[in-house]
Amino acid sequence: MVKTILSIFLLLATTSLFASTVDTVAIYSPSMQKNIKCVVIKPDNYSDSDKKYPVVYLLHGHSGSYSSWLEIAPNLKDYADEHQMILVCPDGGYNSWYYDSPIDPKRKYETHVSKEVVAYVDDHYRTIADRNHRAITGLSMGGHGGFYLGLRHPDVFGTMGSTSGGVDITPFKKNWEISEQIGDTINYKDNWKNMTVINMLDVYPTDSLSIIFDCGTDDFFYEVNKALHNKMLEMKIPHDYIERPGEHNWPYWKNSIEYQLVFFKNYFEKNGS
Repeated sequence: MVKTILSIFLLLATTSLFASTVDTVAIYSPSMQKNIKCVVIKPDNYSDSDKKYPVVYLLHGHSGSYSSWLEIAPNLKDYADEHQMILVCPDGGYNSWYYDSPIDPKRKYETHVSKEVVAYVDDHYRTIADRNHRAITGLSMGGHGGFYLGLRHPDVFGTMGSTSGGVDITPFKKNWEISEQIGDTINYKDNWKNMTVINMLDVYPTDSLSIIFDCGTDDFFYEVNKALHNKMLEMKIPHDYIERPGEHNWPYWKNSIEYQLVFFKNYFEKNGS
């Protein structure tokens, strides 16, 4: 009996030595003048070497928070170990859509994620601090954010993704408080045209970005994702696009992120991580 208990204790101790660790940190935002929480998942051997790691930024959806991704996919800790990468889950506010709001100067989540969080992570963790070893993706509102920030900051992120993303906000003018961030469709109609992902392809170069996105065929964002895929085909923009049976829900996102992280790992390895 004693031997059995001792064996279990040793197994648990050994497992804890080689398991990923999850930090919850408060990052001060000079642009919004407040501390904002963020989750950082480090791989199992982080404390045992001087190795530097690539980083994937995971953006949550509308009404979510920095903790949402771990609630949806607790196995992210296993993926950090398996793929030898750091996973970062910033907080994008309840409904920011990851914009620097043109109508509310107190809401600057584009600046926060693309500059303040990235700078904090590079300063406090052993990262490979260049665009070729940074990825950004997200779900729903965060899928919009992954593409929006990726397109606008190709000097920061070399690869971008989206799962079930709101990649065209124009059909959803009355949904999810988007108008609170960019204005109404009458007085601020140019914002609705210029601040949606599908139209940004006409303005922002994509030739240096590695792109992946997916959507479930029963998702209310399915049609806009399919339209984005078709536009990319017409513009001859290289990308990986996946559609599979699924809805706008946790089981779909838990499944989807596994494939996207493999895509990002392959990208990092091609760039020498």
